[in-house]
Amino acid sequence: MRLIGVGVGPGDPELVTLKAARVLSTADRVFVPVLGTDRPGPAREDPDQSAAEPGRAETTVAAHTAPERVERLVFVLDRAQRDGYWAAAGRRVAQWLRETGGVAAFATIGDPNLYSTFGYLARQVRALVPDVVIETVPGITAMQALASVSGTVLAEGREPLVLLPQPDGADGISAALSEGATSAALPRNATVVVYKGGRHLPAIASAVAAAGREAVLGSHLGLPDERIAALSTVDGAVPYLSTVLIPAKREGE
Repeated sequence: MRLIGVGVGPGDPELVTLKAARVLSTADRVFVPVLGTDRPGPAREDPDQSAAEPGRAETTVAAHTAPERVERLVFVLDRAQRDGYWAAAGRRVAQWLRETGGVAAFATIGDPNLYSTFGYLARQVRALVPDVVIETVPGITAMQALASVSGTVLAEGREPLVLLPQPDGADGISAALSEGATSAALPRNATVVVYKGGRHLPAIASAVAAAGREAVLGSHLGLPDERIAALSTVDGAVPYLSTVLIPAKREGE
């Protein structure tokens, strides 16, 4: 029996790799994460899958997999509840593996080894089914997709690349953008990418401006309502999964 974490990219079905498409089309069951409605109290043993809206991964998977082979796993963003939902999802996948001995795929946006739900799910399943074989298929990340559609180079030469997930404010960004930063953790003149920073966009924009840098924002990458804009021109709320790309300062630019 096998569990394969499959990266399906940022949302465009054409950005799914050939290997990912093959795994999605041949796996016995394709599990997809969907966002449920946060409710007070612990996660239910059987979260209501039908109540959740199709997620970005499920929408992408639909181009490569028959719908009858897809099963939803409900997750929530609320920190107080998410562990319970991870555990419930792990129990369901483990149950399916024990009953069938087959091959299950778990589709995740981006890459399964980079800020993905798959790592949590895989640990839960391995604890319940120790002999399961766990594999991953890499996927195109949001920062790669944003760099491509915006015509922005992520890194050149010996430039470091700093990736910051969902900051609580702009302190980490300000330090990463500092020209005086010289440590390995906060290198000088790095390209900085911010994931899941939608709720902190004003603070991020202020930190970028204070550092004399420019940035580009991308939201709904690869989808019909994709938005690419200079960060300095963005006003108002943006989606939670928005990505901000702040290129390193380069001579001649």
